[in-house]
Amino acid sequence: MTSATPQRAGTLLRHARLWLVPTVLSGLVALVLSLLYMGGILDPNGSLDRLPAAVVNEDQGRPPPGQRENLGTRITASVTGSEATAGIRWKVLTRAEAEDELASGKVFGALVVPRDFTASVTALTTSGATVRPTLTVLTNPGMGSLGSSLAAQINQTAARGASQQIGERLAAASRADATTRTLLADPVTVTTRPGHAIGRHSGLGLSAFYYTLLLVLSGFIGANLVNAGVDTALGYADSEIGPWHTRHPTVPISRTQTLLLKMVMTAGISLLTTSLLMVATIAILGMDSAHEPLLWIFSWCATVTVGLGVQAINAAFGGIGQLVSMFVFIALALPSSGATVPLEATPDFYRFLGAFEPMRQLTDGVRAILYFDARTDAGLGRAWAMIAIGFAGALVFGFAMTRYYDRKGLARLTPQPEPEPEPEPEPGAGAGAGAGAG
Repeated sequence: MTSATPQRAGTLLRHARLWLVPTVLSGLVALVLSLLYMGGILDPNGSLDRLPAAVVNEDQGRPPPGQRENLGTRITASVTGSEATAGIRWKVLTRAEAEDELASGKVFGALVVPRDFTASVTALTTSGATVRPTLTVLTNPGMGSLGSSLAAQINQTAARGASQQIGERLAAASRADATTRTLLADPVTVTTRPGHAIGRHSGLGLSAFYYTLLLVLSGFIGANLVNAGVDTALGYADSEIGPWHTRHPTVPISRTQTLLLKMVMTAGISLLTTSLLMVATIAILGMDSAHEPLLWIFSWCATVTVGLGVQAINAAFGGIGQLVSMFVFIALALPSSGATVPLEATPDFYRFLGAFEPMRQLTDGVRAILYFDARTDAGLGRAWAMIAIGFAGALVFGFAMTRYYDRKGLARLTPQPEPEPEPEPEPGAGAGAGAGAG
């Protein structure tokens, strides 16, 4: 029996075809990932478009002399019509409506004009005025630190612009002394405080994003481990751990039945991974959470849906399935999740991806459970609907592809070569050998 001549690495490195596929794929992956991840974060202010924020005018004061409206109404009109805040979608709300929208994650912040604002501003023109009127900026840390910070900065800018305009008019209309004129140069104090507080162990509003990332990675990695483990056990892939290499006998099984086996195992193993994920984040690390039973059910459904999607893609695309599923569930999903940078502060391409990419939907659901009392209108209802669509889509796509391959006779079963028989000894060879030995 002859054996192939061992090849040396130096010889093989001279073959251009050996370099072609990994070089092209590695270059494309590096290029696309760089464009995706950096393109969504470099200029959030420049990409800002219709970030929702609220204006609350509680001012009950009478209009100043010679004017038809009080200062709260003028500030509201000035803020909502200002070109400096063109990237904001302003909502003029009552205090109760604003608090409700902050508590459901529908606005990133609010600017509040108090009841006595006009009266306190008018009092500045009197002698001995020392108390400055106040405008309040409410933040929403549950929407993420960057999104809440963007809204707060814009609200503060709008409030200070209004303060300067008010001061200029008051100074021109009054005969105040030098001290009062100094006060009138910037007459309004702007204070900032949370409009909907979250717990201290919430990562400044980022725990929802990182928890969602754990769900996606658990589903993605778990499904690929099941995929490799099943293929090895059924004899369709070799097992190599360090220097030890094994290959099991190939088990005849259709592509459809293989996919069914992998999907059932993925769903079963996700029960363990989801439970351990919650134990680690909540019980050990102390992450602030509420509605733990609902969070566990949501987490398991999310992990299973991601895992089934990975199995369907692997079944359809074969060897490059892991690369395809990596782009679907991670590369395209992370920058379009809206968790670290609001989608309203990203280019249009990411907003388009955010309409269907899984991480955006799952982040909204986790955020609603952790920060917004599991309210359906805070994103949880949409998250459940998208999980159901993703679950059904994975089943339909995966089994449609495997049944098509099976009907075409594209079986994965590869006949294994039979071992070559040992050559039979020539007649008399054994006797001669025995005689010589004796």
